[in-house]
Amino acid sequence: MIVDLRSDTVTRPTPGMLEAMMNARVGDDVFKEDPEINELQREVAAYFGKEAGLFCPSGTMSNQIAIRCHTRPGDEVICADVAHVYLYEGGGIASNSGSSVRLLKGDRGRLTAGEVRGAILPDDDHLPRTRLVCLEDTVNKGGGCYYELSQIAAIAQVCHEHGLSLHLDGARLFNALVETGYDPVEYASHFDSISICFSKGMGAPVGSVLIGSAAFMHEARRVRKSLGGGMRQAGYLANACRYALKNHTTLLKDDHRRARAIGDLMHDHPQVKAVVPVETNIVIVELQNTTAAEFQERARQLDVLCLPFGPDKIRFVTHLDFGDGHLEAMREAFAKW
Repeated sequence: MIVDLRSDTVTRPTPGMLEAMMNARVGDDVFKEDPEINELQREVAAYFGKEAGLFCPSGTMSNQIAIRCHTRPGDEVICADVAHVYLYEGGGIASNSGSSVRLLKGDRGRLTAGEVRGAILPDDDHLPRTRLVCLEDTVNKGGGCYYELSQIAAIAQVCHEHGLSLHLDGARLFNALVETGYDPVEYASHFDSISICFSKGMGAPVGSVLIGSAAFMHEARRVRKSLGGGMRQAGYLANACRYALKNHTTLLKDDHRRARAIGDLMHDHPQVKAVVPVETNIVIVELQNTTAAEFQERARQLDVLCLPFGPDKIRFVTHLDFGDGHLEAMREAFAKW
């Protein structure tokens, strides 16, 4: 049995999801005529109490569309130094929006209102305009840690006081909401825009939905087109996301339980120096007496796939296709280390 923990993007559609995809009604979404995409956008926006949504091929595209809509060339974006929008989106803030970035350290990628306030630049001809704050929840590089709602509310207040927009990279937002129990509408009320990914823990093969005001989505649709994101009969993909929203959200609790079990297993490993606190479905371990590449190769030989997360760190991510049987297989494999 191969145990694949490289990412929660490796899942395959469940039988129920495949049936939903095959039963999709489709039309041309560039003409706004795909019924499933229209319904997905409406459902996700309503779920979070926003006016409208926009279906995109990826979370990277939905993040980059949002940043471009919120900023103008020469503006500055505040985010954590480990933020996905900065590290893993191909330099898109610079190439797509012409904006500079003010990086903050934060706590495992989580910012505070005080840090954000201190990073806002004065109105000076010599300086870029601070225009946007981007948060990430959960934080990938932070080991799946999440924000307290009070922290988000405080940051939103700072943004409001200074006329800044607040965007959320919610690639794993459902993981955060399942773990905290926060009301989605109350949570989302603090943000001007949110990117929500369905191809990670939710188990869909493709898709992200950007949500916000109707006026913002009107502009976002124009930007999506310019980035090549206008799809045609993509309702098959949208129906996979609709199925995930209805059926997979509560299953994330099992991913978190199994991730904590992996964390416990790693605590006892002789080549593991420390385990980042496991809060959702991501486990990051710091290694000793070996490199990440060496650890990855030895794990592969034992049929466990993981991902280097730096020269001395390894990441494991639990997901819909990783069950209790896989967890037991992993325990047995690492007993042979």
